[in-house]
Amino acid sequence: MIDAVDRKILNILRNNARVPNAEIARTIGMAPSAVLERIRKLERRGVIERYEARVNPKAAGLGLTAFTFVHVEEGVGTMDTGQKLAALPEVLETHYTAGQAAYLVKVRVGDTEALAEFLQRIGKIPGVRDTNSTIVLRTIKETASIPLAAPPED
Repeated sequence: MIDAVDRKILNILRNNARVPNAEIARTIGMAPSAVLERIRKLERRGVIERYEARVNPKAAGLGLTAFTFVHVEEGVGTMDTGQKLAALPEVLETHYTAGQAAYLVKVRVGDTEALAEFLQRIGKIPGVRDTNSTIVLRTIKETASIPLAAPPED
């Protein structure tokens, strides 16, 4: 599905999505037109989903990260509550999980008061039985980059 050249291109783009096409071409030793065509194919195939700016959460006033398990009273495989959780602006990730909780939600808010208010709103969603949150004290690593195997050395 993804060959060594695609991996090289993806590794460059995931570190800096704004790198010019000509620079990618120079780095991997290909013609700019060939690189552009490969990028377009990766986009059409859905390998590259989108390009986005990464915002510093603290600079945006969202310095508190929490992970919240949400227990629900809905049938297995029914994800209505998950859709409602995902629509909340504070929610960065919503995962349907196996185990005791139906959902694991990653949340960014300003402080513990904002988290308390957020949890009260979750509690009002029909079907939510209870929540269990863990507050992050310090983040050691956080990335949205998908790990790609390093391309083999030429």
